[in-house]
Amino acid sequence: MIALAESTVGVMSKIRLLVLVEGDSDANAVRALADLVGCDLRRHHIQICSAGGVTNFSQVLQEFARAHQNARSCGMYDLAEQQHVRRALSNAAVPIAAQDSLESFGFFACVSDLEEELIRALGAEAVERVLEAQDELVSFRRFQAMPQQRLTPVDQQLRRFLGTRATRKIRSARRLVERLDIDRLPRPLVQLATRMLEVASTTPGSSIEQTAKRLRLLAAAHAER
Repeated sequence: MIALAESTVGVMSKIRLLVLVEGDSDANAVRALADLVGCDLRRHHIQICSAGGVTNFSQVLQEFARAHQNARSCGMYDLAEQQHVRRALSNAAVPIAAQDSLESFGFFACVSDLEEELIRALGAEAVERVLEAQDELVSFRRFQAMPQQRLTPVDQQLRRFLGTRATRKIRSARRLVERLDIDRLPRPLVQLATRMLEVASTTPGSSIEQTAKRLRLLAAAHAER
């Protein structure tokens, strides 16, 4: 069993939505996203699941579908991995045709990866402030001074630096999302947040419709670009 034991809900039988991502840094970012948009994961029975790599999506989705037949799923992946995601949905008995968009099934792509999306949304200076808060700015300056990095644009330097240590990537993911406001969220996070709030809005006593409406407008604006 891969990662499904890690439940943000605590009671597996009550899960209403699975949010499937590739790694722990992505999962940390989505938890921060839920906080940003006011979505209480436990209250709304939403589980964030790190698959430990896109090639594990198939196993996770199949296990989830067997255990939670009435639940929904959505997720985020890197665009280069779309065939793995399409195959995983098909293996989980999702009726997806070759011409169907993965977005129509709730799976949203980062162009390269989530770090690139966040760096582009925030800008290099804001990302450097996150590194400074983590006492890693000096290390980044040393990284920039390496001969192979000197001519590289700063946004690419930041992306490479974040990926040099798994712990740095995981720690930074939450803090980068926390630096954003809703209007600056990158497209895949807008779409994921919209899916989470669609489920959350059906919880009795929920009061998040205004945020959900704002996200729907943002998603529409992204789609027009």
